[in-house]
Amino acid sequence: VLVSVVFGLTLSFPECSGLYTACKMVRWLSAKLGPTVASRHVARNLLRLLTSCYVGPTRQQFTVSSGESPPLSAGNIYQKRPVLGDIVSGPVLSCLLHIAHLYGEPVLTYQYLPYISYLVAPGSTSSPSRLNSRKEAGLLAAVTLTQKIIVYLSDTTLMDILPRISHEVLLPVLSFLTSLVTGFPSGAQARTVLCVKTISLIALICLRIGQEMVQQHLSEPVATFFQVFSQLHELRQQDLQLDPEGSSEGQLPEAVFSDGQRRPVDPTLLDELKKVFTLEMAYTIYVPFSCLLGDIIQKIIPNHELVGELAGLYLESISPSSRNPASVEPAVPSTGPEWDPHGGACPQDDGHSGTFGSVLIGNRIQIPNDSQPESPGPLGPISGVGGGGLGNGREDNALKRELPRSAHGLSGNWLAYWQYEIGVNQQDAHFHFHQIRLQSFTSHSGAVKCVAPLSSEDFFLSGSKDRTVRLWPLYNYGDGTSETAPRLIYAQHRKSIFYVGQLEAPQYVVSCDGAVHVWDPFTGKTLRTVEPSDSRVPLTAVAVMPAPHTSITMASSDSTLRFVDCRKPGLQHEFRLGGGLNPGLVRSLAVSPSGRSVVAGFSSGFMVLLDTRTGLVLRGWPAHEGDILQIKAVEGSVLVSSSSDHSLTVWKELEQKPTHHYKSASDPIHTFDLYGNEVVTGTVANKIGVCSLLEPPSQATTKLSSENFRGTLTSLALLPTKRHLLLGSDNGVIRLLA
Repeated sequence: VLVSVVFGLTLSFPECSGLYTACKMVRWLSAKLGPTVASRHVARNLLRLLTSCYVGPTRQQFTVSSGESPPLSAGNIYQKRPVLGDIVSGPVLSCLLHIAHLYGEPVLTYQYLPYISYLVAPGSTSSPSRLNSRKEAGLLAAVTLTQKIIVYLSDTTLMDILPRISHEVLLPVLSFLTSLVTGFPSGAQARTVLCVKTISLIALICLRIGQEMVQQHLSEPVATFFQVFSQLHELRQQDLQLDPEGSSEGQLPEAVFSDGQRRPVDPTLLDELKKVFTLEMAYTIYVPFSCLLGDIIQKIIPNHELVGELAGLYLESISPSSRNPASVEPAVPSTGPEWDPHGGACPQDDGHSGTFGSVLIGNRIQIPNDSQPESPGPLGPISGVGGGGLGNGREDNALKRELPRSAHGLSGNWLAYWQYEIGVNQQDAHFHFHQIRLQSFTSHSGAVKCVAPLSSEDFFLSGSKDRTVRLWPLYNYGDGTSETAPRLIYAQHRKSIFYVGQLEAPQYVVSCDGAVHVWDPFTGKTLRTVEPSDSRVPLTAVAVMPAPHTSITMASSDSTLRFVDCRKPGLQHEFRLGGGLNPGLVRSLAVSPSGRSVVAGFSSGFMVLLDTRTGLVLRGWPAHEGDILQIKAVEGSVLVSSSSDHSLTVWKELEQKPTHHYKSASDPIHTFDLYGNEVVTGTVANKIGVCSLLEPPSQATTKLSSENFRGTLTSLALLPTKRHLLLGSDNGVIRLLA
């Protein structure tokens, strides 16, 4: 949402220098967040923002480069004149294509194309009604984005989804464009722009697939486009005398057309339609399609002769010596698929049949020069940024451009999981575990004792019995079977590591093997080491304070809690927790999200709540009957603890009785993590469970399959934003599952 707001404010002021920065930020975020989060939160907001770029009559005005406005047919056959909305939408389209570059062609076909279908879909009611300005802008945005998609689709993919494009995009757009009963809020201007853009889109597809495929897949859209000229011509011949029979009060009158069909007509829209489907528009549509289709134009367009006559009338009006294009044999161009709007030059009739955008010259297939990408970056410069408008570079005129391959392209399990995730309701607050293996991390030689994701969720830390801490990247790679190497190995510990975490305020890593090491995750350099004051009293539990605090809290075997500030030498505070009792060893520590309290869990099942500001013990109580295995603190003064007595208990800090109490049937819950108001648990029997903090006790468990996870589960950590699970095992392998 923040990305959408920043982009929206920047696009409101196109000349603002912050536009380039906003684009860079979105591109950086898209790579950092990963495919699922980037698609759910970045791409979705960019798609919504694309519609806003075309709202209002101002954004639908053709751009004028010189003093006089060129004709509608100006430009090449598949790239007509831009409007102001095209300039404003340039950065948005650039960022959308960058996401497609990062994660591959499925982004175009599984996310962008369904959204386009949603934009152009007819309303829920079948009665004719006037479009609103948002729907009108959505049609323009949909056609613009479809044209970008077509350019980057491979030949195989284009042919596979061509029926979808025809029925879900082209025909719905044409139903609005050629409707005799549906008006546009911006009137003839918006309909004209949509008409020109649709001509460009269909011409681009025709150039990509060739004549034979056009006849097989695009006959209906092309014929529908041409048919509106016949309908308006017949209405003129009837002198606009509409048949009132069968039209009661409140209903539109109907007209009888030459094909025998009776269609309703809104008399108030006839002026708008006349302004759009003029002689110039007939010329604009007839000349390119007569060149592209050749002889098959007679088979798929019944009224091609009428449109040709209208185009000839337009030529005579601007140049009396010009001849009717219907009787002119098309000339062969010398510069690829471009045509002269005043001379009628176009490719040979059979020049594009089945050649996917290439030109057939004799017995040789010529690839147009402008079909080869020559942009400096993966997808070229950011369109519309710094240049004051759409670039005139060759990438804007390409029939086909290859989508650059990325190491993070979606395939296999990653693709299957991503397809599921983009369809999930964003308001769904539950954690769903599908046991999909996404990544493996296999560098440890000993059991993994602890895992901890960094706050950004693009890296995580793992501590092992092999006395090393490793920093791993979490960027998606491969098809779910690939193994990832660590980015950094910290090997300064002398014993098995039982704790690792991140001190968020200074961005340091804290790890403990009985001595606490504070080190820099970027360089691996040790910044500070805290040894126990007495070797006979080792440290048994460690926790870090939340930002903005920079302290570490450590519990020793003599039930003493010590605080150390990583920025200062010596101890900050030292508090006794036993209070004359002998509760055993401190097994786990948890600091509240506010940093105002810390709770310690003992081997006897006893728990102590301490105020970090005063050092006073707020509460001590026998929480469990067995050894406390883990404690987590949640917002709202809530504590969650698990014990070797097979129980998981939810507490309010100062309330005597637990809020919820869960009992595991066979195995104790030795590791768990939190997701919103849910607890994700793990047992040594390799069972993953999901419990609620709010609802009555209920637990859904899943047994990990040996295909996805081998060994015994030793540690678990959850990535709350990406909704993934990191699972460590006793064989040193860590799996990323969803």
